[in-house]
Amino acid sequence: MGHRALVAYRRPDRLYDLRYSHWGGEELSLADEITAATPLADGSIAGPLVADSISRDRILTDHLDPCVHEALYLVDPATDYAVDAYRVCWLEWGDGRDDGRGAVIATDRDDDETVRRWFRATKTALADVIEMGALSRRAAQAYLEARVCEEYDGLVYTYGESIDDESGAGYEPTPDHWLENTERTDEERTEDNGPFDNRPSGDDGTSDDASSDGTDDGDRSEPS
Repeated sequence: MGHRALVAYRRPDRLYDLRYSHWGGEELSLADEITAATPLADGSIAGPLVADSISRDRILTDHLDPCVHEALYLVDPATDYAVDAYRVCWLEWGDGRDDGRGAVIATDRDDDETVRRWFRATKTALADVIEMGALSRRAAQAYLEARVCEEYDGLVYTYGESIDDESGAGYEPTPDHWLENTERTDEERTEDNGPFDNRPSGDDGTSDDASSDGTDDGDRSEPS
């Protein structure tokens, strides 16, 4: 058990040293507990390094398993240990296919429960739609990715090597890109088709909301 999280500390060379927290993914509390005086949050973060001198992209593709980890923290010691917290979302339904597809959503403790509830409800509703045969699993996943990007400006990524058991399905995952710290208006987001447009290809943004107010834990479960 546990609520696993990864904590990445930025180095002067702009690479990161990565550490592990067994309970850091529960309420994003580490965002407040990591300080210059308590860089390991009073023991909540393990001292041994998981990896050192790695890029942000490699944190996602090599270490942040969305089926295992629930949160990611980026810490900048150079700015008085400022912390950016991300909720990790698993974009699969647990049948062993493509289980490395995930997304990270920048959030904080005040908004985290809203994000988690929205994602669970949306994913659970889509699981029911798949079970009824109204959507293929691929179509449902593409819709889920689009909603995560549109509703919360999420960043979709692939952990490890994705295995496609449905050859010829024609589904191409969204390119993986880190969002930079730039402010953009809604108009700029609409006009920009560059590397920071995280919506899955083919999404026209006109789909109806599949979410509900349910709170059942559907974020890491498989349709029955």
